[in-house]
Amino acid sequence: MTVEDEAIGPDPSLLIVDDDGPFLRRIARAMEVRGFVVETAESVAEGHMKAKAHAPKYAVVDMRLADGNGLDVIETIRRKRSDAKVIVLTGYGNIATAVNAVKLGAEDYLAKPADADDIFAALVRTPGDKIEPPENPMSADRVRWEHIQRVYEMCDRNVSETARRLNMHRRTLQRILAKRAPK
Repeated sequence: MTVEDEAIGPDPSLLIVDDDGPFLRRIARAMEVRGFVVETAESVAEGHMKAKAHAPKYAVVDMRLADGNGLDVIETIRRKRSDAKVIVLTGYGNIATAVNAVKLGAEDYLAKPADADDIFAALVRTPGDKIEPPENPMSADRVRWEHIQRVYEMCDRNVSETARRLNMHRRTLQRILAKRAPK
C-alpha cells in the first residue's frame, strides 16, 4: 500500500465533471496514476446520472458547464452520499461563488488552471490541515473587486441595491462591474 493509497482511503471512487475535454482527460489520467478509480462526465446531466448510479467518495466539479451549473451536481452527490469530499473548479473565481459552493457542500474551491498536484492535495487534505499561503496573493484591487462581487451576489445582482449598500454611485458600480477582474 502506497502513501497515496493511504491518503485516499478504502474507497478510491472519484467523479470528475468538466466540459473541457482535454483538461478532463488529463486530470482523469493523473488521478488514476495517483490511485483513484475515476469516472468522468462532460455535462451536468451526465454528472447527475453518474452520481445517482454510483455516488463517489470524491468529486471534482467544474462550476460552469455548457448545460448548467456544476453546483447542481454537488447537491446530487450530497443527497446520495453525505461523506463525499467535493472540490469545485472554476475559471470564474470570486469569493461569492466560493462561499456558495462551500454552503452547498464543497470542501475546497480551486481556480483554473489548477494542476493535478493541487487537485490531489485538496482531495486528500484532512479538515485540520493548514493550507500553505499562496505564492501570489490577491492584489488590493482584486480584493476590492471580490468584495464588490460578493455584495452584488448577495443583493441578487441588483445594481441599485448593491450601490446603496456599498455607499457608491450606481454608475460607478456599473463601470466596475463591466470591467474584467483585476489581477
